[in-house]
Amino acid sequence: MYNLNQFMADLERRNPAEPEFIQAAREVIESIIDVVNDNPLYVNAKILERITEPDRIFTFKVEWEDDNGDVQVNRGYRVQFNNAIGPYKGGLRFHPSVTLGTLKFLGFEQTFKNSLTTLPMGGGKGGSDFNPKGKSNNEILRFCRSFMTELQKYIGPETDVPAGDIGVGGREIGFLYGQYKRLKDENTGVLTGKGRTFGGSLIRPEATGYGTMYFADEMVKAHGDSMFGKRISVSGFGNVAWGAVMKATELGAKVVTISGPDGYILDEAGVNTPEKWEYMVQLRSSNNDVVKPYAERFGAKFIAGKRPWEVPVDMAFPCAIQNELSIEDAKTLVANGVKYVVETSNMGCTAEAATYLIGKKIPFGPGKAANAGGVAVSGLEMSQNSMKLSWTAKEVDEKLHWIMKNIHEACVSEGTESDGYINYAKGANIAGFKKVADTMIQLGY
Repeated sequence: MYNLNQFMADLERRNPAEPEFIQAAREVIESIIDVVNDNPLYVNAKILERITEPDRIFTFKVEWEDDNGDVQVNRGYRVQFNNAIGPYKGGLRFHPSVTLGTLKFLGFEQTFKNSLTTLPMGGGKGGSDFNPKGKSNNEILRFCRSFMTELQKYIGPETDVPAGDIGVGGREIGFLYGQYKRLKDENTGVLTGKGRTFGGSLIRPEATGYGTMYFADEMVKAHGDSMFGKRISVSGFGNVAWGAVMKATELGAKVVTISGPDGYILDEAGVNTPEKWEYMVQLRSSNNDVVKPYAERFGAKFIAGKRPWEVPVDMAFPCAIQNELSIEDAKTLVANGVKYVVETSNMGCTAEAATYLIGKKIPFGPGKAANAGGVAVSGLEMSQNSMKLSWTAKEVDEKLHWIMKNIHEACVSEGTESDGYINYAKGANIAGFKKVADTMIQLGY
């Protein structure tokens, strides 16, 4: 039998100075420990110890030359966390905040998120402390070539299939895949998020945003409600937020905020036209990392240095980065009458914020369930690559919608409490964990 506090103390001792990983592990283990203790097979097989330890971690030096001819050195990582149900699958993040602890938390979460999709994918994550902001196209090309020269030793279409993440978009995936092909002399689906001309899937850039709105639509239906007319707050302005505002508009809701490092936009008319969506693309392509020009362009209000959670809304969607919504933000949202919070970035809410929202019986969609649309379409891209096929946008969107509906059903099945409240976080953790743990036992690990 496991004791939660003792197990977490041991885990923290073995993983010092990794607060994000410990936070993610605690959130999952608190939900599943009773399930584990009720199943002697899980206890005897030491599933908790094994599922919180990555299969392997690669750390490597990345040397590249800047435009001045000076040599720069960054650190690269790949965390292959668990491949019980399929090849390791998870994005590459290029951002100065990247640390091993960050990638371990993301790989751990990815394991259960991928399990929820029902697609045969394990969990992994990787990246570098390289910052693409302010770099020239040639500098990014040289960095990607150096990074892939080392990474290619550890990945493959049936072993580990990376994708994009923060700082790694279509350009970077193209550069990385080009170097992989150059070194391996093969065309395989070893990366997802590829361009349409070389094996990419339609709607992949917008998939995470689409998926979170499909999940939210199922949430409101489960509560006898509708997305139509809902007032929504979204953070971020990249691919995830872009996909979210488009799908929210299609479902009849109105997104009134987007945000960046410089502050947030309040657009009472709604971020709801093709012109505004196209301008979001232009903003993130400009390398300036600011949203203020949106206000100047469309007559919206810009609030400097703040996040959008002070705006009264029906639904809030943190879409930017981990721990972006604090307990103070959660209290403000509840005081302003928020009805649903859907975590669209990975671990977008602090642990205290999530606990507070659940304690207040606010329907709370956790990231590992609500933002699974991106990896789901990555899995569909892998399928298309394996079969040498290309599906239409409608076919991919229908499959994505079906996957997100199934994820919601799994959360409801495992997370409905005796008073009728659907604890989506608990349901997602249990449903994702059971599939991985059962597979590990069946494989005789």
